[in-house]
Amino acid sequence: MTIVLQAALLFTPLERVERPLVCIEDGIISSIGSADAMEIPRHAQVVDLDETILAPGFIDMHIHGGAGHDVMEPDPQALPTVERFLYKHGVTTYFPTTVTAPLDQTLAALDRLANAIERDAGHSHQQARPIGIHLEGPFISHLRPGVHPPADLLRPTLATFDRFWEAARGHIKVMTIAPELEGARDVIREANRRGVCVSMGHSDADLLQAQEGVAAGIRHATHTFNAMRPLEHRDPGIIGEVLTDDRLSAEIIADGIHVDPVVVRVFLRTKGTDAAVLVTDATAATGMPNGRYRLGSLEVEVKDGKCMRDGRLAGSILTMDQAVRNIVRFADWDLQQAVRLATINPARASRLPAKTGTLAPGAAADIVALNRRGDVLRTIVRGHIS
Repeated sequence: MTIVLQAALLFTPLERVERPLVCIEDGIISSIGSADAMEIPRHAQVVDLDETILAPGFIDMHIHGGAGHDVMEPDPQALPTVERFLYKHGVTTYFPTTVTAPLDQTLAALDRLANAIERDAGHSHQQARPIGIHLEGPFISHLRPGVHPPADLLRPTLATFDRFWEAARGHIKVMTIAPELEGARDVIREANRRGVCVSMGHSDADLLQAQEGVAAGIRHATHTFNAMRPLEHRDPGIIGEVLTDDRLSAEIIADGIHVDPVVVRVFLRTKGTDAAVLVTDATAATGMPNGRYRLGSLEVEVKDGKCMRDGRLAGSILTMDQAVRNIVRFADWDLQQAVRLATINPARASRLPAKTGTLAPGAAADIVALNRRGDVLRTIVRGHIS
């Protein structure tokens, strides 16, 4: 059966369509056009979404958990619980993200996450879908580890990377690495060859080391400004490379805590609407009251809107819909521009298939319905109307 969605406005997100009609067949968008120029197919099921704005479902390429659960947990209910929570906030696709842990725990978590990705047919239509794994650590700097446990950090080697790759059965799609580490460039080259989005982060790299990492195959930056050598006017370091190299896309945690709103504006002016990527770096504490929660093998505490461990920020409690609204507020951008940072930009950065993160014929019908403020009114996964 053909399903037709009607709404007030649609962001593809590169273009705007007034009074759109979106035709969906078997979970795939078959056509999109204005009601002024298209006819509704006979016998179609018409769903009138009134004065809503339709946009691609959000993509979070850096998230550790939510709703009280961490993505590395062995509890079989952990991921479904996280995914139902993400769905409520407009996320249809996500990259479960590891945090540095003892090697055996990381390998076991990668195996479980690979199972979840491969179990695609078993996913409910009312939850986000994992599409690839983000390996954050252990190939990061002892000088900029954040809350990653120093005892479990490892020197990057091809042998260790292969162990991760085999445990994940090739589902590692994003990998954070500090480019200045001995052996890093060999791992960067090989991961890039295998189609991984190699991202520099948790790094004390100077400008030359960052540029050498890019030359080896780095194409992205992990939570820019956080756990990085600071930008100095005579020593631009890794941030100087991230902000000025047009080959790099870059993440930002736009919660107003990890990065001051003024610096978010600086970031957006340098990376622009094509290369800036919103991520949440959300932990199990997201959506939960103050208290203690897990981040991988670590315990973190949430109080006054901050997720902390030993006096350091430890991920966030940000949701993607709030991140989009924050961009509108921090930078005075319009909603269509902000939506790009949560849809097509992460899809392109992480090398997802063409049309992912867009609303276009042939794309999966992963859609979020928003009001004019950017609040989520409804989430649609693969055309399933709930």
